[in-house]
Amino acid sequence: MTDAPRFGCAWESATIEDLFAATGALLDGHFILTSGRHAGRYLEKFWVLQYPDMTVEVGRRMADALVGYDPTLVVGPTTGGVLLAHEAARQLGERLERTVRGVFAERVDAGGRALRRGWTVQPDERVVLVDDILTTGLSLLETVAAVRAAGAEPLAAAVLVDRSAGPIEGAPPLHALGRIEIPSWDAADCPLCAAGSAPVKPGSR
Repeated sequence: MTDAPRFGCAWESATIEDLFAATGALLDGHFILTSGRHAGRYLEKFWVLQYPDMTVEVGRRMADALVGYDPTLVVGPTTGGVLLAHEAARQLGERLERTVRGVFAERVDAGGRALRRGWTVQPDERVVLVDDILTTGLSLLETVAAVRAAGAEPLAAAVLVDRSAGPIEGAPPLHALGRIEIPSWDAADCPLCAAGSAPVKPGSR
């Protein structure tokens, strides 16, 4: 069991990698990512987001990145984006001195994501997106599509960690709180598999 990080530390000056390291959330091993690719390291963001103090700090940084867009609505994909959307919306509301909603885009049986639960989005809504780990950009693009289907256009997005290989086509302007380089391979080209290591699939989609 990972020891709890010492709170009272100056998380304001910590890098995103520091937050992952403090919670033991940067794992070494042989992992199958949600994209199907293999990697020797894995970012378990929920080991960071389980601590409210750290989630508040992440929300503060996301609010810093997004406040200039004057948002009225923050949307994140399930599951990690739920926590981030609500905390970022809370902090944005304090800064803008008005209500900013925080909602989430859920996966649907037909594929992709949708805004459900009776949430309405006005055509003039100023929408920003948040997400946790950006790799292929699939969950972010599905959230973009959900917002567009609801009748609005996302203005920007903020992510906890960008570990993508390059720009994500179709994504709005992107603000990453940190970048952690983790090499990954197609399963057929994985050197860990070639060495006889058995992969595990952490988390869930």
